[in-house]
Amino acid sequence: MAEKLRVLRAITRLNIGGPAIHVILLTRGLQNERFTSVLVTGRESPSEGTFRTLAQARGVEPYVLAQLGREVSPTNDLRATMSMFRLIRSLRPHIVHTHMAKAGTAGRLAARMAGVPIIVHTFHGHTFHSYFGRAKTALFLQIERALARFTDRIVAVGEAQRQDIAAYRVAPLEKITPIPLGLEIEDLLDAECERGTFRRELEFDDAARLIGIVARLVPIKAHEVLLEAAARVRANDPQSHFLIVGDGERRVELEALASGLGLTDAVRFLGWRSDMKRVYADLDVVALSSNNEGSPVALIEALAAARPVVATDVGGVSGVVRHGDTGVLVPPRNPAALADGILELLRNPDRAASLGRAGRAWVYPRHSAGRLVGDVERLYLDLAREKGLRAA
Repeated sequence: MAEKLRVLRAITRLNIGGPAIHVILLTRGLQNERFTSVLVTGRESPSEGTFRTLAQARGVEPYVLAQLGREVSPTNDLRATMSMFRLIRSLRPHIVHTHMAKAGTAGRLAARMAGVPIIVHTFHGHTFHSYFGRAKTALFLQIERALARFTDRIVAVGEAQRQDIAAYRVAPLEKITPIPLGLEIEDLLDAECERGTFRRELEFDDAARLIGIVARLVPIKAHEVLLEAAARVRANDPQSHFLIVGDGERRVELEALASGLGLTDAVRFLGWRSDMKRVYADLDVVALSSNNEGSPVALIEALAAARPVVATDVGGVSGVVRHGDTGVLVPPRNPAALADGILELLRNPDRAASLGRAGRAWVYPRHSAGRLVGDVERLYLDLAREKGLRAA
């Protein structure tokens, strides 16, 4: 007799960022006539923020396994795996789908031990460069290759990332399925109606040029590159101001760097904001300076709000921003190129507006939550048929 397919989705933690939004939307969306879904997560550190309130607002109450948190050690990883194994044995899912490295390791090992029929893992980005030293990176790569051997399907958040993962020999191309990130971006499609409110709150006049970055204050986002670019932009355009939205472990360090660059009056650190529609509406340019990315939420949101973007051409960024069509891409770790891209858009407002409109048409509905849920549902049903499972 056919029954609903039970899905256990595991993520390392629900810290502020795209992966947390992704799993919350999928857990809610795959609670229907064919599927039941539960979400398992570790705990976030105080400095990185949490999306637990977003989960609760969407009716998602996750199981919390403290061992899935950020700490990486053989002892803690073993505990996480055994905790996952016990939970899997209790819930008896047909599908275990993991997200992020720690949950991907513990969750997939536990699912294999418990004999779960279908095992899936999503790479939202990867740590194969720019995160760790050579030896540690090589170890993580070997672990991912081993885990991939008994993973039924690997999901990449775009075609560029699919090619990248295959190039690192994690898995063959035919085992990797590209499924772009999906978000609740409908509310941003009329961001123009909020124009002026955020600017007035910060007491900027109409002549001020506002450039924003929305990202965690962590090393991989390379805010120092943006700050060095800001000094160059400011020298050419004294009306430019840089707004840093987000928080994290580097805040004090980055505030000191901004001061050392003589940018105290030109840079504001705003922390996390819940009114992003108002924020995007008043930004003249949205920038991203990362050294590595999966599928950046901030750029998808900015384009949905029809904002022009300048971003480093890393990871899956080119799947969101098409250079010259929906934004400007520049090499990573290059403040001069980033500054030139920003100045290009500030000096050509008509071109900037055109890029923003094209970006909106590109990301919606391509990056909508409904499309994401539909794609993942089809993947699960295909895998269930391959395994001989009958879905309700």
